Amino acid sequence: MKNIIKKQSWILLLLLLVAACSPQELDDYSLGKVASITDEQVTFTQTVSPTSDNMITFTSTTQLPGNGVYTLRWDLGNGSSGNKETAVGLYPFAGDYTVTLSIHSADGVIARKSVALSFADNDFSLVDTPAYRNLTGGAENAEGKTWVFDQYNNFAAEVAEALKPLKDKYPADEKAAAYDIKGHMGLGPQGSRGQNWWGAGANEKSHWEMYSSKFTFIQEGVQLKIEKEGNNGYGRKASSASVGGFTVTNTDVDDVTFNYSGGDYTFSIDESGEFPVLTLTGNAFMGYYAGSQDYEIIYQTDKVMALRVNNTVEGQDWVFVYCIEELNVEAPAPPKELKAIPLSEDFEGDKILTFAQEDMGDVSRVVDNPLPLPINTSDKVFRYWKSTAFYSNLSFTAPDYKFDLTTQNKIRVKVYIPSYNDYTTENNVDGEWISNRKLLPQLAIKLQNSEHGSPWETQTEIVKADLEKDKWLELEFDFSGVANRTDYDRIVIQFGAEGHAGSGFFFLDDFKFE
Repeated sequence: MKNIIKKQSWILLLLLLVAACSPQELDDYSLGKVASITDEQVTFTQTVSPTSDNMITFTSTTQLPGNGVYTLRWDLGNGSSGNKETAVGLYPFAGDYTVTLSIHSADGVIARKSVALSFADNDFSLVDTPAYRNLTGGAENAEGKTWVFDQYNNFAAEVAEALKPLKDKYPADEKAAAYDIKGHMGLGPQGSRGQNWWGAGANEKSHWEMYSSKFTFIQEGVQLKIEKEGNNGYGRKASSASVGGFTVTNTDVDDVTFNYSGGDYTFSIDESGEFPVLTLTGNAFMGYYAGSQDYEIIYQTDKVMALRVNNTVEGQDWVFVYCIEELNVEAPAPPKELKAIPLSEDFEGDKILTFAQEDMGDVSRVVDNPLPLPINTSDKVFRYWKSTAFYSNLSFTAPDYKFDLTTQNKIRVKVYIPSYNDYTTENNVDGEWISNRKLLPQLAIKLQNSEHGSPWETQTEIVKADLEKDKWLELEFDFSGVANRTDYDRIVIQFGAEGHAGSGFFFLDDFKFE
């Protein structure tokens, strides 16, 4: 955020801004006449830190003329910049640096003062603090550490729990919003350091390129490398152009898209306040621009961090949660609950169960009963076509639970095996491991784990073979022998044997799993 003396009206300020300074450099404003300042009037002091000769505090002592609009801009010579009256420069590496204070007047005049600094010795302690080490992996980690958005909200709860004790610092009416972390990005009241107004759900912004952004922080040279897919950046409508200086290409309510493809930058961390403040140089931002390049590190471990942006343009706090790249994985689905839910289908009227057909052609459907005599006088039955495909089958998969086989383990079904099928021809097979090449008068029922990558590897199969033809039969498949299995959620029905290209018709009715 920028430090401007507040004296002119907002409308006048916007008019002057175009001529006076870059949009990134203006936050505050003042009322009064346009006034200029000369190089000779720009002054600032340098104060060496008692803890390190390589840490310098610069303070502007410039006497600004009254009734003017001014923007202060520090270039600390180490890749860092500032826009307040005071700036702290860290110089962990020996060498020569030039510090420049620029003051922009509303009439377009820029006055400057530069001072040369020289440091004879390195002071790596300046970048060997816990904040730097957690962020970069330390000086010994030459490749640095890569951070990404906590896209699936794996660590939002961890951050919220860690920050919960800090709520006590807030008045009673502000505690609910304080440090209220809900997701990997979100916003809340200014000063709350929370996301009480909105927090993103897991993978909620997957339609953006934002999740491809990778932020690699390297301690040697305090380097930041931002890599991403595509050329789209994202941020706030209110500040991306006016403060960030980005070229907006699309607007969607309060969000905008602008041209951005990453780059190489530097960074610094100021640890003098309540929270360390991470400052990025150039046009760098941490995935979503919210009005500032200063990020309070409100939570940090060597694997997770939460950054807060004080969006003064809109009077908001934005909080973002990041994790190291290798931890950004989608959490596995919670285990399905065991349930004993009776299942049945009589193929009369409305469909009760949803059976999936695999390689059964377009003639497998509910049809008239081919032999409406005892034991099956139903009007409608299911006609099953075993096609020339090797693995034709019918299956049912429980949508959100696993079968509790301790109390429900018997499947009953009525079947009709026509004699007109060709049970004698030897057919092509899927491979030499298939020993049977004929269509068989049989029914196999299998239980499988649908969540396994190869469900057939988990199955338990019961086969009723050499079935009598041209009459209705009632069969029972007893799976009580695997009642201890808790992973099954799929029932597979397979007529005629698998692995061969033989084809034929079969009929079934009154399916029950009870």
